[in-house]
Amino acid sequence: MTVTEQPGRATQTAPPVPPPAWRPRTDPAPLLPDPEPYRVLGTEAAAKLDAELMRELYAELVRGRRYNQQATALTKQGRLAVYPSTTGQEASEIAAAKVLRDQDWLFPSYRDTLAAVARGLDPVQALTLLRGDWHSGYDPHEHRVAPLSTPLATQLPHAVGLAHAARLKGDDVVALAMVGDGGTSEGDFHEALNFAAVWQAPVVFLVQNNGFAISVPLAKQTAAPSLAHKGVGYGIPARLVDGNDVAAMHEVLSQAMERARSGGGPTLIEAVTYRVDAHTNADDATRYRTDGEVETWRAHDPITLLERELKDRGILDEDGIDAARAAAEEMAAALRERMNADAELDPMDLFTHVYAEPTPQLREQELQLRAELQAGAEGEH
Repeated sequence: MTVTEQPGRATQTAPPVPPPAWRPRTDPAPLLPDPEPYRVLGTEAAAKLDAELMRELYAELVRGRRYNQQATALTKQGRLAVYPSTTGQEASEIAAAKVLRDQDWLFPSYRDTLAAVARGLDPVQALTLLRGDWHSGYDPHEHRVAPLSTPLATQLPHAVGLAHAARLKGDDVVALAMVGDGGTSEGDFHEALNFAAVWQAPVVFLVQNNGFAISVPLAKQTAAPSLAHKGVGYGIPARLVDGNDVAAMHEVLSQAMERARSGGGPTLIEAVTYRVDAHTNADDATRYRTDGEVETWRAHDPITLLERELKDRGILDEDGIDAARAAAEEMAAALRERMNADAELDPMDLFTHVYAEPTPQLREQELQLRAELQAGAEGEH
């Protein structure tokens, strides 16, 4: 019996009850990702491939693989302090760069130098951070590429902020933010997705699930059905894609970019791929995975998948393959030559790009260093 039903009380009409707070704001069904990673290569959809685009993507994949190999070799020669390779992940890297318009922004992680290079960044500038010369070896505004982010996932809220600001200003700009599976365990990832969904910011999140966060396998990071499913909890539509299928990656990323550009809000894309090389040159991957596992993924190599499809369809011949390899070797030779030259560094640059208006403490430190350098130069004479 309720209070209003107690004897002696007049029956009262209950006030209207608002919808329960727990009820979903949107229908969750359209947000759910693909049940299996979406593929194009090796399916009937491959019959509709754009031949010119596929030849361009093939050349970029070959160039990207050679870039990874050369950068890894530079670490062994002492010319790079560290290099996080994307060998095996080139399809996701290249597709991400190629769906961007000139005015769009790329927000890479420390592993995404290849995406930055495919975006048009000078390879030497892209590797400057990993060489230890500068925090960032390029002008982010000039290239529309944010500084490579070494802290995990911190670039994601930055991407959302830039995209939201662009929308408020009426600018035709979409931000594409890249992160690894390990980055999805960071608070920045969740904060970024929540803000992006609430603000309907024009941003696309690309998660490259390469199987490991350094040595931690995905199963020890999350119990979610997939990383793409994480988008549903924030009201963001998600896609699950074969990250080694460059045609599928280009298609899905293009759709997400156009959706964001037209006011549809953010999208979360999980690219299922594999880190064939170790985490970095400082890592011993044999301690946490088997050679057999790696070989299984080598059979699903992004270059092999595309090359086989294009050759079978008469889109690519041996001359085209040779031309792509020759261009990649030329790039590698130029990179090797330039990286083998010692950089001319000015210690005073330490103070150049810290504050727009240097603080008194910074000015004091600058004067102190200048005096020490001058005293050292006079002592040599």
